[in-house]
Amino acid sequence: MQDQNEYLYFLRRAFDGMLGVLEDLGDDLSNARPPLAGANSVYAITYHCAAVADYWTGHVIAGREVDRDRASEFTARGQGRQLRQQIDALFEQLEADLASVAPAARPLNTPPADFEGPDRPLSVQGVQLHVLEELAQHHGQIQITRDLLKQGGSA
Repeated sequence: MQDQNEYLYFLRRAFDGMLGVLEDLGDDLSNARPPLAGANSVYAITYHCAAVADYWTGHVIAGREVDRDRASEFTARGQGRQLRQQIDALFEQLEADLASVAPAARPLNTPPADFEGPDRPLSVQGVQLHVLEELAQHHGQIQITRDLLKQGGSA
């Protein structure tokens, strides 16, 4: 099977960037939402990204049972330190999930249509690209949210 270290390296970079913003802001600001319609807190976005990686890699690719409440991810609140611990544990699980998976293989599960993923069947590699796509997009969103919050804008 293909070595997944490079893929996990880029996932880790994205998460380390998000977690760095959480640490920079502290727990109060990390849980604040900027005053924009539909905006989410930095904590909620990071929490959502952990759920994305866990669900798409663990459940869709590897077939592991993952209990996910997508809607509640966007209202999640908590401490950055605890979320870092959860993400560290998630990486151990992701490494195990990907240990025996071939990139060209078909994932073991298909996500529900309302999870807003790609609108076509994907290989394992395609699912991994989707996870990277989500994390890159949300990492940028977190950086913009940080900038708004540091300018004094929160709801």
